[in-house]
Amino acid sequence: MSRTTMMIDTGLPTGLFTDVIASHGELVGLVKFGWGTALVTRELHRKIAVLREAGIGFYFGGTLFEWYLVQGRIDDYLALVERTGATHVEVSNGTIPLDQQGKAEWVRRMSRYRPVLAEVGYKDAERSARLSPADWAGAIREDLDAGAELVITETRESGRSGMARPDGHLRDDVLRAVLARIDAGRLLFEAPTKDLQVELIRALGPDVNLGNIAPTDLVGVETLRRGLRGDTLLQLTPVAVPA
Repeated sequence: MSRTTMMIDTGLPTGLFTDVIASHGELVGLVKFGWGTALVTRELHRKIAVLREAGIGFYFGGTLFEWYLVQGRIDDYLALVERTGATHVEVSNGTIPLDQQGKAEWVRRMSRYRPVLAEVGYKDAERSARLSPADWAGAIREDLDAGAELVITETRESGRSGMARPDGHLRDDVLRAVLARIDAGRLLFEAPTKDLQVELIRALGPDVNLGNIAPTDLVGVETLRRGLRGDTLLQLTPVAVPA
């Protein structure tokens, strides 16, 4: 994938979801049905039909994978993936007591069924903060070696956990350590806030893969990518100042 923008659906009404894809679908590379919302979305089949018509891939949030896993119901999860035609599977350990090695093994197993998006980082901010830069880089490398197509860097929907500090800004030390070992094209950075979007585009360029983008932010993110917003204009636009 190149220049992927992953939109998160946190439970949009079906009509609004349809309108967003009709209006801005060309800006969307993937859609994630956040956490376990798929199981309580009455018209999920209609949303999926809209995505199929638009040629947009979709998957379910890693928390849903974890929910099935802790119950010993992975066969039911795979049945859901098959029944809905989900194009990808997310494997994570953000909440459950599953260590990195165990997660990588699930990446390996799930990659037999669908392309896998593995996630590194935890929902709990303090737990994520205890991961050193070397831990982050090592976990990402292990997931990629296990067969992940992309690795997602956790920041949650708040943009204040995982690879983000409590103040909402990137952990620069983690970013440097990861990029020293991993091609940025193999990473999908969760960036639900404008601050994170700007920092990542400034650091990695307009083609950085961004995730957890709200439907209302799709156009704004695209303007950041093109230097059509003050936050990135001078970084991305050749400037010839008139004499």
